[in-house]
Amino acid sequence: LPGGDLPAGGRDRLRELGAAGYARALREQNALAITDTTFRDAHQSLLATRVRTYDLAAVAPYVARLTPELLSVEAWGGATYDVALRFLKEDPWNRLAALREGMPNLNLQMLLRGRNTVGYTPYPDKVCVKFVEEAARTGIDIFRIFDALNDIEAMRPAIEATLGTHAIAEGTLCYTGDLSDPGEKLYTLDYYLRLAEQLVEAGVHVLCVKDMAGLLRAPAARTLITALRERFDLPVHLHTHDTAGGQLATYLAAIEAGVDAVDGASAALAGTTSQPPLSAIVAATDYTDRESGVSLDALCALEPYWAAVREAYSPFESGLPAPTGRVYRHEIPGGQLSNLRQQAIALGLGHKFEDIEDAYAASNRILGNIVKVTPSSKVVGDLALHLSAVGADPAKFEADPSAFDVPDSVIGFLQGELGTPPGGWPEPFRTRALAGRTASSTRTVELTAAQEAALDGDELRDTLNRLLFPGPAKDYDEAERLYGDVSAVPTVPFLYGLVQGEELAIKLSTGVDLYLAVEAVGEVDERGFRTVYCRMNGQPRVLSVRDRSVKPARPESERANADNPKHVAAPFSGVVTLQVAVGDEIEAGATVATIEAMKMEASITAQSAGTVSRLAIGAVSSVEAGDLLLELR
Repeated sequence: LPGGDLPAGGRDRLRELGAAGYARALREQNALAITDTTFRDAHQSLLATRVRTYDLAAVAPYVARLTPELLSVEAWGGATYDVALRFLKEDPWNRLAALREGMPNLNLQMLLRGRNTVGYTPYPDKVCVKFVEEAARTGIDIFRIFDALNDIEAMRPAIEATLGTHAIAEGTLCYTGDLSDPGEKLYTLDYYLRLAEQLVEAGVHVLCVKDMAGLLRAPAARTLITALRERFDLPVHLHTHDTAGGQLATYLAAIEAGVDAVDGASAALAGTTSQPPLSAIVAATDYTDRESGVSLDALCALEPYWAAVREAYSPFESGLPAPTGRVYRHEIPGGQLSNLRQQAIALGLGHKFEDIEDAYAASNRILGNIVKVTPSSKVVGDLALHLSAVGADPAKFEADPSAFDVPDSVIGFLQGELGTPPGGWPEPFRTRALAGRTASSTRTVELTAAQEAALDGDELRDTLNRLLFPGPAKDYDEAERLYGDVSAVPTVPFLYGLVQGEELAIKLSTGVDLYLAVEAVGEVDERGFRTVYCRMNGQPRVLSVRDRSVKPARPESERANADNPKHVAAPFSGVVTLQVAVGDEIEAGATVATIEAMKMEASITAQSAGTVSRLAIGAVSSVEAGDLLLELR
């Protein structure tokens, strides 16, 4: 690390000026302000959000010393909270605390889904307030607040909660369509200006244009940024994804129009579904009147580290090796694309991803051309994956959705769980899909008395984990009970396992190291377990470990007869939970089971009426597409 005192950064200035004063100074300065997204959105977009705290915390002190001129480092929120618990077996609050410690001079920024916080459904105001207060207390300085359908009322609780802290409230306009298109009737300039006016009235400090899929073209950027700066006194912050490869041009048009801040990522984790490269942004503005002050040499010095990190996570790559203009048609957000590909692979559909992109575009049209950002983008993605998994024709699905199983997220969306879309409801599809179901559903999760009390208790972070992601939080708690704090394990052995015959040193704390080595691995038994002979701090240990690369010896699953309407089959691979028993009378279209795979949930319905004569699987079972679940008579 460079010697000497830690240089003053944006957080020091925020402490000095306060949130309102900091925003005024940002608007008044001529230098272009820059946010580094490498710690969050870059790897969410390229690597399915899998980068661990271990790798982020290691580089944080270098970023703090080498690039103190940054406006902020976006390091939390979005999908990172869910993925930390669900896949990385980390507590997301520990990540935030570690990054706060590593970058004490820089503003830490997070992406907040309005009343949804970091979840997928709206929560009572108390949950939102408690979450914002704890996040600000732990280290967040800038809250980028948005709603998936651009509903200001859904953002208001988070905005007001932020205004009660030291932090900056950045109110967000989620951009879609092309406002330069004369044929655009919904997402027009007037539409965005009305949203901005409502955000200003709500009291935000900064206006953000969030271009989730990289659809904002240079002419539209010039028009939109010019209009926002002419009509409002707040600074404007622009965020985009470089999926099509043209977003540096969009940034230059926005900079000429007066945009106050833009987002970028380290070049090693930039481009395509991520943001434009920080080094290119800085180089494009150096020696101009908008020079950022961020050192190009410093950014380049950090790039080899991020390149090595990216290589370690190569199995999670988005699969988009080059820019693609297809995004202008399918409109998949950059932050969703890599995760959607991982879901497709898990469902056995990785080889049909172009078809899934087409199904995504068709699903968006069926649902009414909605704003697509989590959680609304998840609704579109769930439908696209489902249509692809069952080989359904989108036109036939739209004409008669009752003939198909409809993902739960789609039903919830049509019932109004996320709010009302800007263009209204897609009819007659909505009426057909909700036939036999309630036409509306409460948007807000209801808390029990115990949950209410827990929000005022001493274990607020654990309470929030369990409220927002009960299943993943439970799995994380169990993993921690079994294995301890695995965030201390270096990434390569964490992802790929120990190399036989090599010793691994794990630093537990200052002066405390754990030495591990695998000596030999036995043959797999009929249960799918292997005996592993290892050493821990030189002492021999023998473990029995489940080898998940092999299937245990068991009878082959029974396959459903596609021509038999009395057979109910799994529509795709996943975990099925049966909801009926032998002898139950079933009506056509009734839900008999649910299936979950890679965060996508759907109901499984009977295509004909009858009595359950036989259950072919256990109450909760892992199945493959086409496996028989139950039989009717």
